[in-house]
Amino acid sequence: MLWWLGAAAGHGSEAAAHGDVFFRVPFVGLEVTSAETTMWAIMVLVLALAWAGTRRLERLPRTRLQSLLEMMVDGFEGFFASLIGRENARAFLPFLGSLFIFILLSNYAGLLPGAGHVPGLMAPTSNWGVTAGLATVVFLTVQYTGVKRRGLAYFKHMVEPWYLAPLMLPLGIIEELVRPFALSLRLVANIFGGETVVLALLLATPWFVPIIPLALELIFGLIQAFIFTFLTAIYLATAVAADHH
Repeated sequence: MLWWLGAAAGHGSEAAAHGDVFFRVPFVGLEVTSAETTMWAIMVLVLALAWAGTRRLERLPRTRLQSLLEMMVDGFEGFFASLIGRENARAFLPFLGSLFIFILLSNYAGLLPGAGHVPGLMAPTSNWGVTAGLATVVFLTVQYTGVKRRGLAYFKHMVEPWYLAPLMLPLGIIEELVRPFALSLRLVANIFGGETVVLALLLATPWFVPIIPLALELIFGLIQAFIFTFLTAIYLATAVAADHH
């Protein structure tokens, strides 16, 4: 789902505006951008690591990869449990963990040599089509989860007080839409800006000087992935809370 929405958002005017069409599918005319090819590479890498680490699961890990994956899962669960409770952390962990890993690797893809300038290599999160796709996934997931857990009572916060329902409902819908899309704009601005700064320093200074901004970009990439995932967890927890307002 992440791939489909991100890829769909990356097509069309976005690709044309940036001149970032990497290749076109013969007979179909479908345009594939560098952001999408990099995104596919990231997904293949994650799937390969997940398959390698879980194809021979043992109750007591015998491989370093399985141990590493279990440490990551336990770490994610413990962190989110402190924010949204153990039950919600376990329920949302697959989605939140996947979101964090995808965004983190996408951010770091922009630090690879030539990223954004070598055809086929571009940080997916530096393209607003991709981050808007992520925001759409978050929005739909929050709404689906809220309705699944609480039924139509989930929409109660959008029509309170009841005598202002005609006014409050449109405002409530706009609020629900704005939250994830504001995250997408912040993410794409930070990653695109970071790529631009690093490239400028590489072109203008000796090779050893950009080490500091590169190190900062590693930290900022982690922070941006954390913020996006952290706020998504809060949105999900709020959606299923009985006293949702």
